[in-house]
Amino acid sequence: MSPDFIVGFARQAIEMALTLALPMLMVGMVVGIVVSVLQAATQIQEMTLTFVPKIIAMFAALIFAFPWIMNKMIAYTTNLFLNFPNYIR
Repeated sequence: MSPDFIVGFARQAIEMALTLALPMLMVGMVVGIVVSVLQAATQIQEMTLTFVPKIIAMFAALIFAFPWIMNKMIAYTTNLFLNFPNYIR
């Protein structure tokens, strides 16, 4: 195993983790911005008002995106296991 292979392998794993987290992170960011604008407009400064809607929205995004996430994870893992003999050379 060369250092280039290991760096490429680690890069691919990090890209996959970020790709799988993207739907929840984007929904959390959008809901956070909307709630922040709402708080600024109404001058309500309640901490749970920002936290609870983000959790609910991120959970809903996880449920909605779960089939896609599972397909990506299965494809990545299958590719990893099929190429395992090539990795140990």
